[in-house]
Amino acid sequence: MEISLASAQRRWGLVLLSLGIAAVLIPQASILWLANDRLGSDNIDRIERGVELTPGDAAGWDRVGRLRQWDLLNPDLPEAIADYQNAVRDEPHAANYWMDLASAYEAAGDNARAQDAFARAKRVYPASAVVAFDYGNFLLRQGKPPEGFAELRQAVSADPSLLPLAISRSWKSTGDANELLNELLPPNTEAYAEAVDFFAAAGRPEAAMAVWQRLVGLGQRFDLPRAFPFIEQLIRQDRGEDARVVWLQALAAAGVPHDPVPSDSLIWNGDFARNFTNGGLGWRWTEVPGADLSFESAPSGGGSRAVRIDFSGGSNIELEAPAQYVPVEPGSSYHFHALMRTEGITTESGIEFLVSDPNHAGAVSVATENFTGSHEWTPLEADVVAGPQTHFLLIQLMRRPSRLFDNKLGGTVWISGVMLLPSRPQTGRPSE
Repeated sequence: MEISLASAQRRWGLVLLSLGIAAVLIPQASILWLANDRLGSDNIDRIERGVELTPGDAAGWDRVGRLRQWDLLNPDLPEAIADYQNAVRDEPHAANYWMDLASAYEAAGDNARAQDAFARAKRVYPASAVVAFDYGNFLLRQGKPPEGFAELRQAVSADPSLLPLAISRSWKSTGDANELLNELLPPNTEAYAEAVDFFAAAGRPEAAMAVWQRLVGLGQRFDLPRAFPFIEQLIRQDRGEDARVVWLQALAAAGVPHDPVPSDSLIWNGDFARNFTNGGLGWRWTEVPGADLSFESAPSGGGSRAVRIDFSGGSNIELEAPAQYVPVEPGSSYHFHALMRTEGITTESGIEFLVSDPNHAGAVSVATENFTGSHEWTPLEADVVAGPQTHFLLIQLMRRPSRLFDNKLGGTVWISGVMLLPSRPQTGRPSE
């Protein structure tokens, strides 16, 4: 539609209309610009003046409240509460504003109003995992475990990623592993495994073992590496028997055969029939530049396979693997046996096995013969006595860096038939 501006009267009318519209919009735009400028400030008083310019700005009031509450140098809870009250007044259907108000009430010691504000947030957004999580933790802090765990169960069911934090907060509030097991954790492998890892890392091995037994009791298969963090903690905490039990149960749950060869050897997979697990109580191998590991057929008496390691001759390698942690009895005697072959091992620092206590320096340190040059398959034997505090022995294939000028390691080593056997006491023959 076109408007004719042929007459002066119409032109003046359009000008006056435009001026009238501008007279209305320009002040409003100026107010909005000023309010936006103030709201973008880091100064609380300036932000508050910006909020006052825009009635109904619940987000602005909430931001002012958070800045007041969490000001590290000059927190002002009463004013923060007033700001949050303004936010929920302007937007009563926003759960996050009610939760901010609840946190301020709790910080001020007004737990009754805090619970009411959390309940309002729950009514506004009943399906929210975050609301249920925060409300549940508040109820636990108030000494109301049944109600708190009910909220936390809803939270982790809606958002499983909240489970590790829910475990941590619940334990901090109640300190009761059985209550956490019975009231919070859903009966599935991942939930129990998360709890096992938490308790193990927190230095609570008894609680971790209780949860682990629940996990195993589910009868569900799970991958062997899922047990590695727990076993690692048990090794650090010197809990040899617990580590052995967990390892055997983890092997069974993963469907991995675990009969040692021979049957009384404490080494797992000492005949190298299976690939390295790189964790738990199995063999571990860390990639080393200049060292290439593979498997070959074992010699007679060496089991299923032999490990072959080729050294490129390009560097002065420090070798500390293959390695395995073995639970043992403190003060007990053991006999170590392995087969080794070498070909063209250079430098005076050759290849040997080291048996040591990984948790008590100097308690046990037994090395086999150091092999350089070339050797046919040769048995390596060593007697080992565990120290009074020794719960683990660490079996390692070792090569220490050479101190000579010509120190580059070349050649090949093979190992097979690794065993650690409990020594049996000698019995004297009866006199005739």
